[in-house]
Amino acid sequence: MTAYRALFCDLRTDQVRDTFPISGVSMEDYIGKTGTLSGTLTAPDRATADRIRAAVIPGRTAVWIERDGVIWWGGIVWTASLSSTGRGTPAKADIQAATFDSYLDHRLLTTDFTATDEDQFTIARRLISFAQSTDGGDIGIRLGQGASGGKRTRTYSHYDLPKIRELLDKLAAVQGGFEWRIRCYRDDAGERIKELQLGHPRITTSRGPADVILDYPGAVTAYTFPYDATTAATHWQSRGATSTGSNRPLMSTPLQVTGAIKAGWPHLDGTSDYPSVTTKAVLDDHAAADLTEAATRAVIPEITVALEAAHLTPAILGATIRLRIADVWSPAGFAGRYRVVGITVRAAERGQAETASLLLDAANRGTRLNSTREG
Repeated sequence: MTAYRALFCDLRTDQVRDTFPISGVSMEDYIGKTGTLSGTLTAPDRATADRIRAAVIPGRTAVWIERDGVIWWGGIVWTASLSSTGRGTPAKADIQAATFDSYLDHRLLTTDFTATDEDQFTIARRLISFAQSTDGGDIGIRLGQGASGGKRTRTYSHYDLPKIRELLDKLAAVQGGFEWRIRCYRDDAGERIKELQLGHPRITTSRGPADVILDYPGAVTAYTFPYDATTAATHWQSRGATSTGSNRPLMSTPLQVTGAIKAGWPHLDGTSDYPSVTTKAVLDDHAAADLTEAATRAVIPEITVALEAAHLTPAILGATIRLRIADVWSPAGFAGRYRVVGITVRAAERGQAETASLLLDAANRGTRLNSTREG
Protein backbone atom coordinates (compact mmCIF):
# COMPACT_ATOMS: atom_id res chain seq x y z
CA MET A 1 0.00 0.00 0.00
CA THR A 2 1.16 3.53 -0.80
CA ALA A 3 2.71 5.21 2.25
CA TYR A 4 1.69 8.73 3.28
CA ARG A 5 3.71 10.73 5.79
CA ALA A 6 3.03 14.12 7.35
CA LEU A 7 5.88 16.53 8.08
CA PHE A 8 4.93 19.17 10.64
CA CYS A 9 7.04 22.34 10.53
CA ASP A 10 7.12 25.78 12.09
CA LEU A 11 5.07 27.96 9.73
CA ARG A 12 7.48 30.90 9.77
CA THR A 13 10.82 29.06 9.56
CA ASP A 14 9.78 25.72 8.01
CA GLN A 15 11.94 23.93 10.57
CA VAL A 16 10.68 20.36 11.01
CA ARG A 17 9.07 19.73 14.40
CA ASP A 18 8.16 16.08 13.86
CA THR A 19 6.94 13.53 11.32
CA PHE A 20 4.12 11.00 11.62
CA PRO A 21 2.37 8.45 9.43
CA ILE A 22 -1.08 9.76 8.53
CA SER A 23 -4.20 7.77 7.68
CA GLY A 24 -7.57 8.63 6.16
CA VAL A 25 -5.89 11.16 3.91
CA SER A 26 -8.04 13.32 1.67
CA MET A 27 -6.29 16.30 0.08
CA GLU A 28 -7.47 18.88 -2.41
CA ASP A 29 -5.55 21.38 -4.50
CA TYR A 30 -7.02 23.86 -6.94
CA ILE A 31 -6.29 26.67 -9.31
CA GLY A 32 -8.38 29.63 -8.14
CA LYS A 33 -9.51 28.53 -4.69
CA THR A 34 -8.20 27.14 -1.42
CA GLY A 35 -7.59 23.42 -1.14
CA THR A 36 -8.05 21.43 2.05
CA LEU A 37 -6.54 18.42 3.81
CA SER A 38 -7.98 16.02 6.35
CA GLY A 39 -6.26 13.10 8.00
CA THR A 40 -5.74 11.24 11.25
CA LEU A 41 -2.67 10.83 13.45
CA THR A 42 -2.71 7.87 15.82
CA ALA A 43 -1.39 8.07 19.40
CA PRO A 44 -0.96 4.48 20.67
CA ASP A 45 0.93 5.63 23.77
CA ARG A 46 1.65 8.65 25.98
CA ALA A 47 4.99 9.39 24.31
CA THR A 48 3.41 9.66 20.85
CA ALA A 49 0.57 11.77 22.22
CA ASP A 50 3.09 14.19 23.74
CA ARG A 51 4.93 14.40 20.41
CA ILE A 52 1.71 15.20 18.53
CA ARG A 53 0.76 17.91 21.04
CA ALA A 54 4.18 19.52 20.71
CA ALA A 55 4.37 19.34 16.92
CA VAL A 56 0.82 20.13 15.80
CA ILE A 57 -0.12 23.64 16.91
CA PRO A 58 -3.05 24.98 14.86
CA GLY A 59 -2.47 28.37 13.29
CA ARG A 60 1.33 28.24 13.49
CA THR A 61 2.18 24.86 11.97
CA ALA A 62 2.82 23.99 8.34
CA VAL A 63 2.12 20.44 7.15
CA TRP A 64 3.67 18.82 4.12
CA ILE A 65 2.26 15.53 2.85
CA GLU A 66 4.68 13.06 1.30
CA ARG A 67 3.50 10.16 -0.81
CA ASP A 68 6.23 7.58 -1.14
CA GLY A 69 8.77 10.27 -0.28
CA VAL A 70 7.53 12.87 -2.79
CA ILE A 71 5.75 16.07 -1.69
CA TRP A 72 2.16 16.03 -2.88
CA TRP A 73 0.60 18.78 -0.77
CA GLY A 74 1.50 21.67 1.52
CA GLY A 75 -0.51 23.95 3.76
CA ILE A 76 -1.35 25.23 7.24
CA VAL A 77 -2.95 23.27 10.08
CA TRP A 78 -5.98 25.24 11.25
CA THR A 79 -7.74 22.72 13.49
CA ALA A 80 -6.82 19.58 15.42
CA SER A 81 -9.33 17.45 17.33
CA LEU A 82 -7.86 15.15 19.98
CA SER A 83 -10.06 12.23 20.99
CA SER A 84 -10.12 8.87 22.70
CA THR A 85 -12.94 6.32 22.84
CA GLY A 86 -11.63 4.26 25.74
CA ARG A 87 -12.68 1.05 23.96
CA GLY A 88 -9.29 -0.45 23.32
CA THR A 89 -8.59 1.66 20.23
CA PRO A 90 -5.70 4.12 20.16
CA ALA A 91 -6.26 7.81 20.83
CA LYS A 92 -6.18 9.94 17.71
CA ALA A 93 -5.82 13.47 16.41
CA ASP A 94 -7.97 14.48 13.43
CA ILE A 95 -6.39 17.42 11.63
CA GLN A 96 -7.81 19.88 9.13
CA ALA A 97 -5.49 22.04 7.05
CA ALA A 98 -5.73 24.39 4.07
CA THR A 99 -3.29 25.31 1.32
CA PHE A 100 -0.86 28.14 2.04
CA ASP A 101 -3.00 30.72 0.22
CA SER A 102 -5.42 30.40 3.16
CA TYR A 103 -2.92 32.47 5.18
CA LEU A 104 -3.90 35.49 3.09
CA ASP A 105 -7.48 35.12 4.36
CA HIS A 106 -6.06 35.98 7.79
CA ARG A 107 -4.15 39.08 6.70
CA LEU A 108 -5.57 42.58 6.30
CA LEU A 109 -4.19 45.42 4.22
CA THR A 110 -3.51 47.87 7.05
CA THR A 111 -2.14 50.71 4.95
CA ASP A 112 -3.45 52.63 1.93
CA PHE A 113 -2.37 51.07 -1.36
CA THR A 114 -2.20 52.68 -4.79
CA ALA A 115 -1.17 51.20 -8.14
CA THR A 116 -1.34 53.35 -11.27
CA ASP A 117 -1.17 51.64 -14.66
CA GLU A 118 0.85 48.74 -13.22
CA ASP A 119 1.04 45.20 -14.52
CA GLN A 120 -1.52 43.11 -12.65
CA PHE A 121 1.16 40.54 -11.73
CA THR A 122 3.17 43.33 -10.10
CA ILE A 123 0.15 44.40 -8.05
CA ALA A 124 -0.42 40.81 -6.93
CA ARG A 125 3.19 40.46 -5.82
CA ARG A 126 3.06 43.82 -4.01
CA LEU A 127 0.02 42.67 -2.01
CA ILE A 128 1.71 39.45 -0.91
CA SER A 129 4.95 41.34 -0.24
CA PHE A 130 3.05 43.59 2.14
CA ALA A 131 1.72 40.56 4.02
CA GLN A 132 5.22 39.15 4.35
CA SER A 133 6.86 42.47 5.27
CA THR A 134 5.14 42.87 8.65
CA ASP A 135 6.61 41.56 11.87
CA GLY A 136 5.86 37.83 12.00
CA GLY A 137 4.22 37.90 8.54
CA ASP A 138 6.85 36.17 6.43
CA ILE A 139 5.89 32.52 5.81
CA GLY A 140 8.35 32.07 2.96
CA ILE A 141 6.18 32.44 -0.14
CA ARG A 142 8.46 32.95 -3.14
CA LEU A 143 7.09 35.57 -5.52
CA GLY A 144 8.87 34.88 -8.79
CA GLN A 145 9.06 37.21 -11.78
CA GLY A 146 7.33 37.84 -15.10
CA ALA A 147 4.56 40.09 -16.37
CA SER A 148 1.07 39.56 -17.77
CA GLY A 149 0.97 42.54 -20.12
CA GLY A 150 -2.31 43.67 -18.54
CA LYS A 151 -2.19 47.06 -16.83
CA ARG A 152 -4.43 47.97 -13.91
CA THR A 153 -5.07 51.00 -11.72
CA ARG A 154 -6.18 50.23 -8.19
CA THR A 155 -6.63 52.16 -4.95
CA TYR A 156 -7.32 50.32 -1.69
CA SER A 157 -8.10 52.05 1.61
CA HIS A 158 -7.04 50.51 4.90
CA TYR A 159 -10.26 51.87 6.41
CA ASP A 160 -12.13 49.14 4.50
CA LEU A 161 -10.08 46.49 6.38
CA PRO A 162 -9.75 44.44 3.19
CA LYS A 163 -8.42 40.89 3.35
CA ILE A 164 -5.43 40.44 1.07
CA ARG A 165 -6.90 37.21 -0.31
CA GLU A 166 -10.07 39.03 -1.33
CA LEU A 167 -8.08 41.80 -3.04
CA LEU A 168 -6.10 39.23 -5.02
CA ASP A 169 -9.21 37.35 -6.08
CA LYS A 170 -10.98 40.53 -7.18
CA LEU A 171 -7.90 41.75 -9.03
CA ALA A 172 -7.78 38.46 -10.92
CA ALA A 173 -11.52 38.17 -11.61
CA VAL A 174 -11.93 40.85 -14.25
CA GLN A 175 -12.00 40.78 -18.02
CA GLY A 176 -8.44 40.03 -19.11
CA GLY A 177 -7.50 38.92 -15.60
CA PHE A 178 -5.33 36.05 -14.44
CA GLU A 179 -5.12 32.90 -12.31
CA TRP A 180 -2.99 32.35 -9.22
CA ARG A 181 -2.14 29.67 -6.68
CA ILE A 182 0.65 28.72 -4.25
CA ARG A 183 2.56 25.82 -5.76
CA CYS A 184 4.32 23.38 -3.39
CA TYR A 185 7.23 21.16 -4.33
CA ARG A 186 10.76 20.11 -3.38
CA ASP A 187 13.54 21.63 -5.48
CA ASP A 188 16.69 19.91 -6.76
CA ALA A 189 18.51 20.81 -3.54
CA GLY A 190 15.82 19.07 -1.49
CA GLU A 191 14.34 22.29 -0.08
CA ARG A 192 10.57 22.52 0.40
CA ILE A 193 9.22 25.38 -1.73
CA LYS A 194 5.99 27.36 -1.57
CA GLU A 195 5.85 29.56 -4.67
CA LEU A 196 3.36 32.05 -6.08
CA GLN A 197 2.30 30.76 -9.49
CA LEU A 198 0.65 33.26 -11.84
CA GLY A 199 -0.84 32.67 -15.27
CA HIS A 200 -2.37 35.02 -17.84
CA PRO A 201 -5.02 34.38 -18.84
CA ARG A 202 -4.63 30.91 -17.29
CA ILE A 203 -2.11 28.73 -15.51
CA THR A 204 -0.99 26.00 -17.87
CA THR A 205 1.38 23.09 -17.38
CA SER A 206 3.15 21.16 -20.11
CA ARG A 207 3.09 17.39 -19.73
CA GLY A 208 5.09 16.74 -22.88
CA PRO A 209 4.20 16.74 -26.58
CA ALA A 210 0.93 14.81 -26.09
CA ASP A 211 -2.08 15.15 -23.81
CA VAL A 212 -2.69 12.68 -21.00
CA ILE A 213 -5.35 10.26 -22.29
CA LEU A 214 -7.95 8.96 -19.83
CA ASP A 215 -10.52 6.37 -20.89
CA TYR A 216 -13.88 5.22 -19.56
CA PRO A 217 -14.04 2.28 -19.10
CA GLY A 218 -10.42 2.23 -18.04
CA ALA A 219 -8.45 4.46 -15.71
CA VAL A 220 -11.61 6.56 -15.32
CA THR A 221 -13.85 4.69 -12.89
CA ALA A 222 -16.79 7.12 -12.85
CA TYR A 223 -17.93 10.32 -14.52
CA THR A 224 -20.77 12.86 -14.38
CA PHE A 225 -21.90 15.51 -16.86
CA PRO A 226 -23.79 18.14 -14.75
CA TYR A 227 -26.26 20.14 -16.87
CA ASP A 228 -27.34 23.24 -14.92
CA ALA A 229 -28.90 26.49 -16.15
CA THR A 230 -29.72 27.95 -12.73
CA THR A 231 -26.85 30.45 -13.00
CA ALA A 232 -27.09 31.17 -16.73
CA ALA A 233 -27.64 34.78 -17.84
CA THR A 234 -28.14 36.74 -21.05
CA HIS A 235 -28.14 40.16 -19.33
CA TRP A 236 -26.01 41.48 -16.48
CA GLN A 237 -25.49 44.43 -14.18
CA SER A 238 -23.21 44.82 -11.16
CA ARG A 239 -23.39 47.06 -8.09
CA GLY A 240 -20.40 48.80 -6.56
CA ALA A 241 -19.79 50.96 -3.51
CA THR A 242 -22.53 53.19 -2.11
CA SER A 243 -21.98 56.92 -2.50
CA THR A 244 -22.03 58.81 0.78
CA GLY A 245 -23.75 61.80 -0.77
CA SER A 246 -26.56 60.11 -2.70
CA ASN A 247 -26.78 56.92 -0.64
CA ARG A 248 -27.04 55.04 -3.93
CA PRO A 249 -24.66 52.33 -5.18
CA LEU A 250 -22.42 52.73 -8.19
CA MET A 251 -23.92 50.74 -11.09
CA SER A 252 -22.12 49.13 -14.01
CA THR A 253 -23.19 49.62 -17.61
CA PRO A 254 -25.99 47.11 -18.40
CA LEU A 255 -24.67 44.34 -20.64
CA GLN A 256 -26.33 41.72 -22.80
CA VAL A 257 -25.17 38.85 -24.97
CA THR A 258 -25.50 39.80 -28.60
CA GLY A 259 -27.81 37.45 -30.49
CA ALA A 260 -28.94 35.44 -27.47
CA ILE A 261 -32.60 36.45 -27.69
CA LYS A 262 -32.74 35.93 -31.47
CA ALA A 263 -31.19 32.49 -30.94
CA GLY A 264 -34.20 31.55 -28.80
CA TRP A 265 -32.94 32.17 -25.27
CA PRO A 266 -35.32 33.83 -22.83
CA HIS A 267 -34.20 37.03 -21.12
CA LEU A 268 -32.23 35.84 -18.06
CA ASP A 269 -30.89 38.50 -15.68
CA GLY A 270 -27.80 38.16 -13.56
CA THR A 271 -26.28 40.47 -10.94
CA SER A 272 -23.22 40.70 -8.71
CA ASP A 273 -22.09 42.98 -5.90
CA TYR A 274 -18.68 44.60 -5.38
CA PRO A 275 -19.23 46.91 -2.37
CA SER A 276 -15.59 48.04 -2.24
CA VAL A 277 -15.36 49.05 -5.93
CA THR A 278 -15.64 52.83 -6.35
CA THR A 279 -14.57 53.23 -10.00
CA LYS A 280 -17.05 52.59 -12.82
CA ALA A 281 -14.40 51.29 -15.24
CA VAL A 282 -13.32 48.66 -12.73
CA LEU A 283 -16.95 47.74 -12.00
CA ASP A 284 -17.63 47.38 -15.75
CA ASP A 285 -14.65 45.00 -16.02
CA HIS A 286 -16.13 42.85 -13.25
CA ALA A 287 -19.57 42.87 -14.86
CA ALA A 288 -18.15 41.82 -18.24
CA ALA A 289 -16.19 38.98 -16.65
CA ASP A 290 -19.25 37.81 -14.69
CA LEU A 291 -21.46 37.78 -17.78
CA THR A 292 -18.78 35.92 -19.73
CA GLU A 293 -18.80 33.24 -17.03
CA ALA A 294 -22.60 33.04 -16.88
CA ALA A 295 -23.14 33.01 -20.64
CA THR A 296 -20.35 30.73 -21.84
CA ARG A 297 -20.17 28.15 -19.08
CA ALA A 298 -19.69 24.83 -20.79
CA VAL A 299 -20.92 21.49 -19.46
CA ILE A 300 -17.76 20.08 -17.92
CA PRO A 301 -17.54 16.46 -16.77
CA GLU A 302 -16.49 15.47 -13.28
CA ILE A 303 -14.34 12.35 -13.30
CA THR A 304 -12.84 9.92 -10.80
CA VAL A 305 -9.74 7.95 -11.72
CA ALA A 306 -7.81 5.05 -10.24
CA LEU A 307 -4.61 6.87 -9.32
CA GLU A 308 -2.14 4.08 -10.06
CA ALA A 309 -3.79 3.19 -13.37
CA ALA A 310 -3.86 6.81 -14.50
CA HIS A 311 -0.26 7.52 -13.38
CA LEU A 312 -1.20 10.99 -12.14
CA THR A 313 0.27 13.31 -9.49
CA PRO A 314 -0.85 16.77 -8.26
CA ALA A 315 1.53 18.18 -10.89
CA ILE A 316 -1.33 17.54 -13.33
CA LEU A 317 -2.85 20.89 -12.26
CA GLY A 318 -2.89 23.18 -15.28
CA ALA A 319 -2.22 20.35 -17.74
CA THR A 320 -4.53 19.25 -20.54
CA ILE A 321 -6.11 15.80 -20.68
CA ARG A 322 -8.06 14.02 -23.39
CA LEU A 323 -11.11 12.22 -22.05
CA ARG A 324 -12.58 9.36 -24.07
CA ILE A 325 -15.91 7.74 -23.15
CA ALA A 326 -17.75 4.79 -24.67
CA ASP A 327 -21.03 3.74 -23.01
CA VAL A 328 -24.81 4.06 -23.34
CA TRP A 329 -24.71 7.89 -23.13
CA SER A 330 -22.24 8.06 -26.01
CA PRO A 331 -22.56 4.89 -28.11
CA ALA A 332 -20.68 6.53 -30.98
CA GLY A 333 -17.88 7.45 -28.60
CA PHE A 334 -17.07 10.77 -26.93
CA ALA A 335 -13.75 12.59 -26.90
CA GLY A 336 -13.02 15.97 -25.31
CA ARG A 337 -10.01 18.02 -24.25
CA TYR A 338 -10.00 19.60 -20.80
CA ARG A 339 -7.63 21.43 -18.48
CA VAL A 340 -7.25 20.13 -14.94
CA VAL A 341 -7.99 22.92 -12.43
CA GLY A 342 -8.46 20.83 -9.29
CA ILE A 343 -7.56 17.47 -7.83
CA THR A 344 -8.80 15.60 -4.76
CA VAL A 345 -6.72 12.59 -3.72
CA ARG A 346 -8.13 9.95 -1.39
CA ALA A 347 -5.75 7.41 0.07
CA ALA A 348 -6.52 3.71 -0.10
CA GLU A 349 -8.42 2.55 2.98
CA ARG A 350 -9.80 -0.86 3.96
CA GLY A 351 -9.81 -2.43 0.55
CA GLN A 352 -10.79 0.73 -1.34
CA ALA A 353 -8.39 1.74 -4.07
CA GLU A 354 -6.49 5.01 -4.05
CA THR A 355 -8.45 7.46 -6.20
CA ALA A 356 -8.33 11.01 -7.49
CA SER A 357 -11.26 13.20 -8.52
CA LEU A 358 -10.37 15.75 -11.18
CA LEU A 359 -12.03 19.15 -11.52
CA LEU A 360 -11.89 20.11 -15.19
CA ASP A 361 -12.29 23.20 -17.34
CA ALA A 362 -12.58 23.65 -21.09
CA ALA A 363 -9.10 23.30 -22.59
CA ASN A 364 -9.47 26.21 -25.00
CA ARG A 365 -11.65 28.41 -22.87
CA GLY A 366 -11.34 32.06 -23.75
CA THR A 367 -13.48 35.17 -24.01
CA ARG A 368 -16.25 33.80 -26.19
CA LEU A 369 -18.84 36.34 -25.09
CA ASN A 370 -19.94 38.98 -27.55
CA SER A 371 -21.50 41.47 -25.16
CA THR A 372 -22.99 44.86 -25.88
CA ARG A 373 -24.52 47.65 -23.86
CA GLU A 374 -28.26 47.57 -23.56
CA GLY A 375 -30.33 50.24 -25.21
